[in-house]
Amino acid sequence: MPTSEDVDALLADIRAEMSSVLGLSDAEAVARINEQWGALDLSGEDEIILHEDGYYWALAIYYGGDVPDWSPDADRSSWRPRPAPPADSPSWTIRG
Repeated sequence: MPTSEDVDALLADIRAEMSSVLGLSDAEAVARINEQWGALDLSGEDEIILHEDGYYWALAIYYGGDVPDWSPDADRSSWRPRPAPPADSPSWTIRG
């Protein structure tokens, strides 16, 4: 997807948050991000996604926007994540 430098940095931060907070592999984090925004042009200097941080987007993407508690120490054991993209989805651009 076309992105600006600021969006590139945010996407890297989202991937890192998904790995550290949610325990996802880099491949799954990238696939989920691609599924969320892969069809969009995010090359503008003031993209709406830039108005939130990587932690916010990591949880919003993983849980499909249904985040009952945004605190870092929330008990997420009963929350239901959205399914990962199917294995044959073009969202999977890296494997591992």
